[in-house]
Amino acid sequence: MTRIARIGDLRIGGGSPILLQTMYDRPLGSEGEDEFRAHMISLKTMGCDIMRFSYPRREEHDKLVQAVRLCPMPVVADIHFDYRNAIDAIRCNVAKIRINPGNIGPRERTMEVARAARLNGCAIRIGLNSGSLPRQGDGLTQAQLMVRSALEYVDWLQSAGLEDIVVSLKASDVDSTIEAYKEFSRLSDVPLHLGITEAGGLLSSSVRSTVAFTRLLDLGIGDTLRYSICGSIEDEVACGAELLRTLGKRKRGIRIIACPRCGRCSFDSQALIAAVQPALLAMDKEMTVAVMGCVVNGPGEAKNADIAISGLGNEVMLYKKGEVLCTVDKDKAAQALMDAVEAYNG
Repeated sequence: MTRIARIGDLRIGGGSPILLQTMYDRPLGSEGEDEFRAHMISLKTMGCDIMRFSYPRREEHDKLVQAVRLCPMPVVADIHFDYRNAIDAIRCNVAKIRINPGNIGPRERTMEVARAARLNGCAIRIGLNSGSLPRQGDGLTQAQLMVRSALEYVDWLQSAGLEDIVVSLKASDVDSTIEAYKEFSRLSDVPLHLGITEAGGLLSSSVRSTVAFTRLLDLGIGDTLRYSICGSIEDEVACGAELLRTLGKRKRGIRIIACPRCGRCSFDSQALIAAVQPALLAMDKEMTVAVMGCVVNGPGEAKNADIAISGLGNEVMLYKKGEVLCTVDKDKAAQALMDAVEAYNG
C-alpha cells in the first residue's frame, strides 16, 4: 500500500478511493465565468475528482487564480520548461503542480520549486513520459530509465522536506507502462497516477488504457488515473468512471445498459442512446438505466434495471423496477426516459 499524499481536501494513496483526473483542453480563460463553472460542475458530477490545466506563461497568473476560485475540484497546474512558472502557479494556490523531469531543469531549480510547494501546502506530481526522459541509454529499457529518473526526483523532493508527492510513468505502449509501474511500486511507496500517454483517439485510447489500468489495479497498483484521449474530456471522465464502476471500485453514477443493433431491431436504440447518454452521465444518481431495441432481450433487461425502455416499432415501453409504467410514441421516448430518471429516487 502506498503512503498518503494530500491534494487540496483529497487524499491520494493509503487505501483511499481511486480518483479520476482529466485535463482542460483549451487555453485558460477561454470560457466566461458562468460557462466555465457550469462546465467544471458537469465534469465533477460525471465523476471527475481532479482538474489539470496547462500553465505555460506567468502572464496568465490572474486566469489561473480565477480557475482555482471557480473550479469545484482541486486544481493541478501542468508545468514545462520554466521552473518559475511552477513557483508562480504555487502562488496561485493550486493544490498540485505537475513537473516533467525531462524538461524542468537541473536539481537546483527543482529544489527551489519543492521548497515553495512545501511552504504553501502544494503537492507535486513527478510526471515521467517516455518521450521526454532527462537521459537516455546506459543499457536500460525505457521503463527502467523512467523508474530511475522518478526515484531520483522523489529523493530530491523529500530532501527539501516535501512529502505530498505523486509519480506517473507513462509510455504510449502498454507493456512499457506496466513494466515501469510494477518496478517503481516494488521500490517505493509513493502514490501513483496511472496513464497511457499519446494513446490516440477514443477507440485506441480506451482499449489500451483499460488493458493497462485493469492489469495494474488487479495488482493493487494505482491511486489516480486518467484516460488520455484525442477527443473530448467528457469522454475521458466517462471512460474512467465506467472502468471504476465495472471493477467495483466506485458506485456513484448511472450505469447504462444498451443493446447493439441487430436484425431483430425494430426500434433505434442507438439514436436514443446518443441523445440521452451525455445527460445521463452528468447526473448524480446511483442507478441502472437500460435502453433495449427489441422484444427478445428488452423485457428481461428491463426487469433488472431501475429504469428501462424497450421498443417495438413505433411503440416504446417504459419500465420502473421491471414494471411497465407506460407506453409512449417512439418520438417521445427520450423525454419520457429522462423524466423517469429525474423522478427516480430509489
